[in-house]
Amino acid sequence: MDNSFKKIVSEGLASLSSVFSSNKLSNSSLGVDIGSSSIKVVQLKKKNGKAVLETYGVLSLGPYNNASVGAVTSLKTEDIARALVDVMKESNVTTKSAVISIPSLSSLIFTISLPNKIDESQLSKVIPIEARKYIPVPITEVSLDWFIIPDVAESAETDGISSSVVEPKIEVLVVAIHNDTLSQYQEILKKTDLHSDSFEIEIFSNIRASLNHELAPVMLIDFGASKTKVSIVEAGIVRIFHVVNRGSQDISRNISQSLSVTFEEAEKLKRTVGLDAKADEKVEKIARLSINYILTDINSIVFAYEKKYNKNISKVFLVGGGSLLKGLLEVAKANFQAEVVRSNPFGKVEAPAFLEPILEASGPEFAVAIGLALRQLS
Repeated sequence: MDNSFKKIVSEGLASLSSVFSSNKLSNSSLGVDIGSSSIKVVQLKKKNGKAVLETYGVLSLGPYNNASVGAVTSLKTEDIARALVDVMKESNVTTKSAVISIPSLSSLIFTISLPNKIDESQLSKVIPIEARKYIPVPITEVSLDWFIIPDVAESAETDGISSSVVEPKIEVLVVAIHNDTLSQYQEILKKTDLHSDSFEIEIFSNIRASLNHELAPVMLIDFGASKTKVSIVEAGIVRIFHVVNRGSQDISRNISQSLSVTFEEAEKLKRTVGLDAKADEKVEKIARLSINYILTDINSIVFAYEKKYNKNISKVFLVGGGSLLKGLLEVAKANFQAEVVRSNPFGKVEAPAFLEPILEASGPEFAVAIGLALRQLS
């Protein structure tokens, strides 16, 4: 892992004050992934230089909002804290030292290009001005961090024009997080008696949990309940980040409406049938509509990236609970001209051998939580 990648991911955007600094308070570490439909926790410990799994768990948030399991929620801070306490108790979590993920939907991640002649000392003044073009709220309402993307080997020509006549640019990765979001997560920590001086945007946790120092461009597709997050990563650097406004809950809702069944029944059909037409052709067609929408959007992202950088995606990682949809892996393999795999984040930790099949099968759902816990042990 190069130093630049380690700075923005492992140090957790350190320039956002002490909120994003590393936490070394315990031999055990707890990763807490608060999603839109569930909370996932993973507790690891360091033993003989290796990360060892101590416990893990997941709890649906639907019932805390008088909704069904699998439903997307928008809970108050106290309800989230109550659910977090419950999942820690049910999972027998013992440490109070934690890192919590900040949802990508509560942040903005984008790149800006600046003239090469700008001195680095001027960036603190220039970047906030340029960032205003991308941020829909006053700049005073967000915390910013940025990071100069290292100059990787580009092609000798750009759109047929010699690079010698093209003005060199500095590419900067910028992250903006709303201050209200940071305040909410600090309040959750207080209400749960967890101590942590570090948060991390979920995409960086996903990278740590899923990738293995790949240098060529790869893509992470995080199938969440409410949205699908797409990241193109090159040499550990986020080049493209995009949100598709479809998630796994849309499949359940469409099944419920089309077949006139309850959401609970639709959720069961989604999990048991998915994209398996042999099991139920009607359910498969309904599920495929949402998946086709997502893949069509992603294909346009890939096309734009490959055209801009003249590079191909070498590998696709599927993460998130929605990636476990039956038949999705096969459909994704047929869609992309690259190797497609499900993320196996539990492969980065030691665990009892008898648990390996279960952990591998459920791994994509826990990628963010594992990435958070790994960061704390690094």
